[in-house]
Amino acid sequence: MRNLIQQALQLIPIITWLPRYQVAWLLPDLIAGITLAAYAVPVAMAYATLAGLAPQTGLYCYIFGGIAFALFTTSRHLSIGPTAAISVMVASVGGSMAAGNLSSYSAIAAMTAGMVGCLCLLAWLLRLGSFVNFISESILLGFKAGAAVSIATMQLPKLLGIAGGGENFPDRMLTLFHQLGTVNPMVTALGVGSLLLIFAGNRLLPGRPVALLVVLGSIGVVTMFGLDRQGVHVVGHIPAGLPSFQFPTFRSDQIEGLLELAFACFLLSYVESIAAARAFASLHRYPVNPRQEFLALGAANLIASVSYGYPVAGGLSQSAVNEKAGARTPLSLIFASCTLILVTTFMTGLLHNLPETVLAAIILAAVSGFIRIADFKQLRHISRNEFNVALVAFTGVLLFGILKGVTVSAITSILFLLRMLAKPHVSVLGRIHGSTRFSDSVRHPSNELFPGLFLFRVEAPLLYFNVNAVNTQVLEALHAESSPVQMAVCDLSTSPYIDAAGAKMLQQLVEELRLEGIHFRVAEAHAEVREILRATGISESLGGVSRYTSLADIVEDFERDRHHADAGRH
Repeated sequence: MRNLIQQALQLIPIITWLPRYQVAWLLPDLIAGITLAAYAVPVAMAYATLAGLAPQTGLYCYIFGGIAFALFTTSRHLSIGPTAAISVMVASVGGSMAAGNLSSYSAIAAMTAGMVGCLCLLAWLLRLGSFVNFISESILLGFKAGAAVSIATMQLPKLLGIAGGGENFPDRMLTLFHQLGTVNPMVTALGVGSLLLIFAGNRLLPGRPVALLVVLGSIGVVTMFGLDRQGVHVVGHIPAGLPSFQFPTFRSDQIEGLLELAFACFLLSYVESIAAARAFASLHRYPVNPRQEFLALGAANLIASVSYGYPVAGGLSQSAVNEKAGARTPLSLIFASCTLILVTTFMTGLLHNLPETVLAAIILAAVSGFIRIADFKQLRHISRNEFNVALVAFTGVLLFGILKGVTVSAITSILFLLRMLAKPHVSVLGRIHGSTRFSDSVRHPSNELFPGLFLFRVEAPLLYFNVNAVNTQVLEALHAESSPVQMAVCDLSTSPYIDAAGAKMLQQLVEELRLEGIHFRVAEAHAEVREILRATGISESLGGVSRYTSLADIVEDFERDRHHADAGRH
């Protein structure tokens, strides 16, 4: 019984922290929840329209996803809901699968959320937290910038009151250019004015629900002047109340497309969520369990599915609103959900005259933060390879769409990594003066070298696809030594793993160097590497491998033997 209770405490963190909840946290959590709800009303509706769904769908995702997420998350500030990237991904893939059937499209979006939830639960069971790390920060940087530009081309027609169109970024840009002559001045003025007000408000009043104020103001303007009868498209009727819970249906021929879409949403959802969660956890100095967040996201997406929503994730912007408003615990998400229930039950009539151009302005303001030129410049300065990965992600999203763009960039990132591992750097080592440490003597010419002793370090695991390159580099560097080599030593401290081919390569080095009269040894091998060398029987030909023998010990022994030999000759 005690074990069951302990497991329940681990699976449902709210059971642990709620009994210790302090009364002093109640007001900050309540204020944060109401503030988050005020932020969520316009943003959730805007993202739902971006996804091609009814505006209230975004609100349902916040309501039910927030409650489920609060029960299982270990983050105190992460807020769950629709995101721009996932919205446009669902629209681009799910829309083509539905072929214009709105009922079928709603079911596809809901089923995608259910599959994302199942993938999260499967990842939690299999402890796959490290797997999603293949979506690196560099990929996310390029992906977000590409997604922002792609989303902008979708929303600009609504902002300007033109038809728009096009299947991809180049087509949409060309169509937009040709339709500029049909711009509706009234729609443009309302949309651009709203966009400027949001930008100004976010700068002057950070953390305040500026978008909600702009929404209320625009509704007032449309109602007062009857702009909905003068070419300004409005949201229209939004049904009051909450949706009925039901399992979405789909056709068997849609399974492959749904799985592909769900997997991409799953990756983005987890990577974005855990990145935001870690950022706030670091700021406020509390732990976050990455594996537990799989469970929290799974619960949020499953409840979004049965409420006919679509995939949700933890977003940085809404989480920042929650944190800046003073949230102390995940209870703020429950307060936000309760506030949104009141909105959907009693206030949907007020949203009838909400202009679509204002929703487009909200989306454009939200995604503008995804384009970070300074981060691209910094990445280019830090690593050209990572910069290239970000560029591939950026251009891939624009040319191939969000789903294929992410896939292409992830594959490219892995290929860059494999290329680095396939030809790793081999450092010829020298001793740092006044210490027992060793570093690359090419980069540091002042390092102390030892005539007759060749020290090297392979800065990568020794694997079947890089051992030939390593063997060639080692022999070339050894034969380039100015004095005859008596002993070669491989420092394995930067090779955390070797496979059978790596062990065989070391054995070949032993035999090749023995023919040249050169003794070969290894040092600083990790525990797993030592076990592999012993299991393959190679440790004996290397003179044994021991965790007690360091590179400095071998150098000291070599120097002492050489001095004794010199003294004997004299």
